[in-house]
Amino acid sequence: MKKSFAVIGLGRFGGSICRTLTDEGMEVLAIDVNEERVNEYSMIASHTVVGDSTDENVLKSLGIRNFDHVIVAIGDDIQSSILTTLILKELGVGQITSKAQNDYHEKVLRKIGADHVVHPERDMGKRIAINMSSSNVVDYLQLSDDHSIVEIVANGKLGGNTIMDLDVRKKYGLNIVAIKRGEEIIVSPQAKETIQTRDVLIVIGNTNDISRFEKKGIGIK
Repeated sequence: MKKSFAVIGLGRFGGSICRTLTDEGMEVLAIDVNEERVNEYSMIASHTVVGDSTDENVLKSLGIRNFDHVIVAIGDDIQSSILTTLILKELGVGQITSKAQNDYHEKVLRKIGADHVVHPERDMGKRIAINMSSSNVVDYLQLSDDHSIVEIVANGKLGGNTIMDLDVRKKYGLNIVAIKRGEEIIVSPQAKETIQTRDVLIVIGNTNDISRFEKKGIGIK
């Protein structure tokens, strides 16, 4: 069933979410105080509105509580971000995702009821840094403060070992949840599966344990 989303704030982050959700066939209401930005998305989103999200009456008039998910993507105005999130919570919106500028901002957003808080700049910076610092890590996604999922290229030292041989669950507390081999994806690979050089291992677990495996475990042979 098609879900309905409202995106408040049409800067780079909010605009990207708006475009992607629309491309996925979702119903999207795009809201911003800036008329130029709203006009830019008038041919993209299902509906667009020029409005102040810190005005409770504006949000009520839009029927905001009827949307499945509201994304507060307001940029540098932390006060507006917090107030908007608070109003959405009080209006009974089911799912609220808010963009945080810093750790303090995140703490406040969580305290007032945001269901999800994202740090797009910080998280992307960390993702890029990890990708650049390791020749084996293809991609990285932080799932929480402590856990991540990474794609690691199997070099010659890993190639030829079975998953049982590597025993990463016992040695590192990690799980290999899938293997990408060319165009093929092996989901939940068996213990007897032999890893081939250049396979991409999709590994999930504690971020520190993943780092330990990436640095030491690759030298198993």
